[in-house]
Amino acid sequence: MSEHALPHAALSSGQPPLSALTVTLIILALAVGSFGIGTGEFAIMGLLPDVGTTFGVTTAEAGYVISAYAFGVVVGAPVIAVIGARFRRRDLLLVLMGLFAAGNLASAIAPTFESFILFRFLSGLPHGAYFGVAALVAASMVPVNRRTQAVGKVMLGLTVATLIGTPLAAFFGQLFDWQFMFVAVGITGLLTVALIAIFLPRDKAPKGINALTELGALKRKQVWLTLGIAASGFCGMFAVFSYISPIVTEVAGLNVGMVPVIMAIFGCGMIVGNIFGAKLADLSLMRTIGWSLVLYFFVLVSLSLTAENPVLLGICCFLIGCSFVVGPALQTRLMDVAGDAQTLAAALNHSAFNVANALGALFGGMAISAGYGYGAMGFVGAATAVVGFGVFLVSLTLEKTERAAAPACPAESTATTGKRLARRPLRAPFSFPHPVTGVTGPGRDSGRYRPSQPAERNE
Repeated sequence: MSEHALPHAALSSGQPPLSALTVTLIILALAVGSFGIGTGEFAIMGLLPDVGTTFGVTTAEAGYVISAYAFGVVVGAPVIAVIGARFRRRDLLLVLMGLFAAGNLASAIAPTFESFILFRFLSGLPHGAYFGVAALVAASMVPVNRRTQAVGKVMLGLTVATLIGTPLAAFFGQLFDWQFMFVAVGITGLLTVALIAIFLPRDKAPKGINALTELGALKRKQVWLTLGIAASGFCGMFAVFSYISPIVTEVAGLNVGMVPVIMAIFGCGMIVGNIFGAKLADLSLMRTIGWSLVLYFFVLVSLSLTAENPVLLGICCFLIGCSFVVGPALQTRLMDVAGDAQTLAAALNHSAFNVANALGALFGGMAISAGYGYGAMGFVGAATAVVGFGVFLVSLTLEKTERAAAPACPAESTATTGKRLARRPLRAPFSFPHPVTGVTGPGRDSGRYRPSQPAERNE
């Protein structure tokens, strides 16, 4: 085996192993798709006033397009995950990104506000399933103790979008026309289709996986609780980001040209949170999620208290972006608790975040309509963070209760087990077919992660 070949990416006889370069190119291709999705999802938030002017609606009414996209993600993720359970992962990724590109190009030429809302809904359908399948492919190509970092690299495209793609799209959208942004996102989607087709090898359809197997995820309490953390706990980030333009211009009193700058600051925070959060989650998954929610609460409160100060607004937006530390962590948590239903659970993670997206815009709009103003978005988010932390505590308590009730292994004592594990190098405690090659090997998985002791590794 070449020194650059991955030791865990064993292929069948007569086939070369996946090299480190090949894995990097595959993750890069997937991250480009994440970049396109992130740009399309977030850039529109800074262009709502322009959309309202074009279609003759208020900024608050223009915010319905955000909810329409989020609703598309919520609906599309489980439906596509179940339907596509038996499809080759490569083919599924190509179809999903092709649909995403088509939806965004159609959004750029929508003749009416109603048709624009429809196209945004259609564009959101492949979002969750794409991220879910991409995360499974990425995580399956690395050792188990680096799964979250692999998922984080795919999602890095999403965070880079908030730093580069979203501000640039918002800038050129204001300079030329907001439709320009959707054309650029559509082209990025087509580029992703080409990159995946070139770099991701043809895989075999998963065996033993069907719609009923995937739907089995819905029977698991921890799956629902993990999704609940995302859906309830992170509305605040989207409440702030949905109304970032008026927060910057009306609350902080800055020129509209500073909106892309604040969005870029937010993006820097997301990148920092994504990179360091993935490493922290590989060391201690549940602690990373819990402490993120606590810090997130205090930052959101601080935003509402200091939003009139441009410097403090920028600092708070950076720290709110850092809360994305929990994104890869929750994705990995779902891998640990989903059993055989990996595709559906992974896709539902993004449905949950887009429930938060829709609720954030909705709760924020309700606060504005009630007369609290744009500066209240932080308080709205802090309230939802408390709910999310409550769901986290329920999940943690249930896990500890179930572990305490589980019978101890009679064959060996805990001390003996600990010594045996200490002498053995960390490796993936499962052995399933590689998602690309279809060949069984340690640390490889067809998307069905079955960590035997996730709690011991992640506490």
